[in-house]
Amino acid sequence: MVFLFILLVILICTSISVGSSNIGIPEIIKCLSGNGELTAEFQIINYVRIPRTVAAIIAGCGLTVAGLILQSLLNNALASPGIIGVNTGAGLFTALSTVFFSSNINLMPIAAFLGAFSVTLLVYFIARKAGLSRMTIVLAGTAVSSLMSAMTDTILILYPDTVIDRTSFLIGGLSGVTMDRIMVPGIIVFVSLIAAHTFSYDLNVLSLGDETGKSLGLNVSTSRFLFIILSSLLSGSVVSFAGLLGFIGLVVPHISRILVGYDNRLLIPVCALLGSSFALFCDILARTLFSPYEVPVGIIMSFLGSPFFIYLLLKQRRRLTDD
Repeated sequence: MVFLFILLVILICTSISVGSSNIGIPEIIKCLSGNGELTAEFQIINYVRIPRTVAAIIAGCGLTVAGLILQSLLNNALASPGIIGVNTGAGLFTALSTVFFSSNINLMPIAAFLGAFSVTLLVYFIARKAGLSRMTIVLAGTAVSSLMSAMTDTILILYPDTVIDRTSFLIGGLSGVTMDRIMVPGIIVFVSLIAAHTFSYDLNVLSLGDETGKSLGLNVSTSRFLFIILSSLLSGSVVSFAGLLGFIGLVVPHISRILVGYDNRLLIPVCALLGSSFALFCDILARTLFSPYEVPVGIIMSFLGSPFFIYLLLKQRRRLTDD
C-alpha cells in the first residue's frame, strides 16, 4: 500500500509537469501557491494539467473497482465494465442525455448510471436464463455491448452537433476535461468507493456462491443488488466524462490479486491506488509518445490491455480442458 501510494504521488507530479511543454517543479510550486497568474505555465497547470490528472485518478479507480466488483459478483475472471457491455450502456444513455439535455452537463452522470445499471441487469438476466457460466456471461455481454454500440453510433451520426467529441468518446479520452465536468462524477465515485469498502466482506461471501452466502446468513439478493448499483455508479460516472475506456477494469484487478490475494477488503483500496496509477501512466504516454501530437488515452489502454485479455482467454481454455 505504501509503495502504491508513493508510485501514485510520483505519477501525479509527472502528469502535471510533462506534456507538449515540460514544466519544472519550481514553476509548479510557484503556480500552485497562487503566484504568476498571468503566466502561460499557470494557465496550463491550473486549467489543463490538474483537471486532467484528477480525471485520470477518478477514471482509474472507478473503472478498476467496478471491474473488481463485477468479477467477484459474477465469479468470472473475464468480467469488466468494458467486456460485458456496462460501459457501452452508460455511453448510450450519456449520448441520449447530450441530445435532449445538452445544456445541463450534471445530468450526464445520472444518465450514465441508468445506462450502466440497465445493461448490468440485462446481461445478468440473459446469462441466468441461458445458464450462469463464465463464458455465457461474456457472450451475453458481448452481444448486448454490440447492440448498445450500434445504437450509440446511430445517435452520434444522426445528431453530429452533440456536445460529445465522437472519436474521443467512443475510444475514451481525457482531453479537454474541466473541474466543473468532473466534480459530480468525482463525488459519486468517492462515495461509491467508501460504500464498496464498507460492504467488502459481503462481497467476499457473495464470491463463494449463493448457497454458501445463504448458509452464512447473508441476504444474497439484497447484497447482489447493492453491488450492481455500486458498479454501475462507478463505471457510469467515469463514462460520463471519459468516454468508453476499456481493459483497465479487467487488467488491474488481476494484478492486484497477484499482489495481495483475494480478500476484497484489501483488494478494493489496492485496486483504487493501482487503477489510478495505471490510468495516469497511460495518460502520460498518450500525451508524450507522439508529442506535440496527442492520442486518446483509450488507445494506449487497448494496446496494453488487449494482450492481457488474450492471455486470460487462453488461460480459461486451458483450465476448461484440464477439467
